[in-house]
Amino acid sequence: MKFNIEKCKVMHIGHSNPGYNYLMDNHCLDEVTNEKDLGVIFTNDLKSAAQVLEACNKANRALGMINRTIKYKSKSAS
Repeated sequence: MKFNIEKCKVMHIGHSNPGYNYLMDNHCLDEVTNEKDLGVIFTNDLKSAAQVLEACNKANRALGMINRTIKYKSKSAS
Protein backbone atom coordinates (compact mmCIF):
# COMPACT_ATOMS: atom_id res chain seq x y z
CA MET A 1 0.00 0.00 0.00
CA LYS A 2 1.43 3.35 -1.03
CA PHE A 3 1.20 6.56 0.97
CA ASN A 4 -0.53 9.56 -0.56
CA ILE A 5 2.29 12.07 -0.10
CA GLU A 6 -0.01 15.10 -0.54
CA LYS A 7 -2.06 13.98 2.49
CA CYS A 8 0.94 13.25 4.73
CA LYS A 9 1.78 15.97 7.25
CA VAL A 10 4.24 16.54 10.09
CA MET A 11 3.37 17.93 13.52
CA HIS A 12 6.19 18.85 15.88
CA ILE A 13 4.96 18.23 19.44
CA GLY A 14 6.69 19.89 22.38
CA HIS A 15 8.79 22.99 22.96
CA SER A 16 12.17 21.29 22.76
CA ASN A 17 11.43 19.61 19.43
CA PRO A 18 14.01 20.84 16.87
CA GLY A 19 11.43 20.88 14.04
CA TYR A 20 13.30 19.05 11.31
CA ASN A 21 12.02 18.89 7.75
CA TYR A 22 11.02 15.39 6.66
CA LEU A 23 11.13 14.03 3.12
CA MET A 24 9.12 11.23 1.55
CA ASP A 25 10.11 10.24 -1.98
CA ASN A 26 12.10 13.51 -2.24
CA HIS A 27 8.96 15.50 -1.39
CA CYS A 28 9.07 17.77 1.68
CA LEU A 29 6.12 17.04 3.99
CA ASP A 30 3.88 19.92 5.09
CA GLU A 31 4.20 21.10 8.69
CA VAL A 32 0.95 21.69 10.59
CA THR A 33 0.14 23.05 14.05
CA ASN A 34 -3.22 21.29 14.40
CA GLU A 35 -4.87 18.31 12.75
CA LYS A 36 -8.29 16.69 13.02
CA ASP A 37 -8.28 12.90 13.18
CA LEU A 38 -11.35 10.76 13.93
CA GLY A 39 -13.25 13.87 15.05
CA VAL A 40 -10.64 14.94 17.61
CA ILE A 41 -8.51 18.05 17.10
CA PHE A 42 -4.85 17.59 18.01
CA THR A 43 -2.63 20.64 18.43
CA ASN A 44 1.13 20.80 18.72
CA ASP A 45 0.88 21.93 22.38
CA LEU A 46 -1.67 19.15 23.16
CA LYS A 47 -4.18 21.57 24.68
CA SER A 48 -7.91 20.95 24.29
CA ALA A 49 -8.98 24.57 23.63
CA ALA A 50 -9.54 24.01 19.90
CA GLN A 51 -11.67 20.91 20.58
CA VAL A 52 -13.77 22.78 23.16
CA LEU A 53 -14.20 25.77 20.84
CA GLU A 54 -15.41 23.55 18.01
CA ALA A 55 -17.91 21.79 20.32
CA CYS A 56 -19.26 25.15 21.56
CA ASN A 57 -19.62 26.47 18.02
CA LYS A 58 -21.45 23.32 16.95
CA ALA A 59 -23.86 23.60 19.91
CA ASN A 60 -24.48 27.30 19.23
CA ARG A 61 -25.26 26.54 15.58
CA ALA A 62 -27.82 23.93 16.68
CA LEU A 63 -29.40 26.35 19.18
CA GLY A 64 -29.53 29.08 16.53
CA MET A 65 -31.27 26.75 14.10
CA ILE A 66 -33.83 25.78 16.76
CA ASN A 67 -34.38 29.46 17.61
CA ARG A 68 -34.93 30.34 13.94
CA THR A 69 -37.33 27.47 13.19
CA ILE A 70 -39.63 27.60 16.24
CA LYS A 71 -42.10 30.45 15.80
CA TYR A 72 -44.16 30.32 19.01
CA LYS A 73 -42.16 30.51 22.21
CA SER A 74 -44.06 30.58 25.49
CA LYS A 75 -42.40 31.86 28.66
CA SER A 76 -44.38 29.39 30.79
CA ALA A 77 -43.65 25.67 30.78
CA SER A 78 -47.31 24.67 30.37
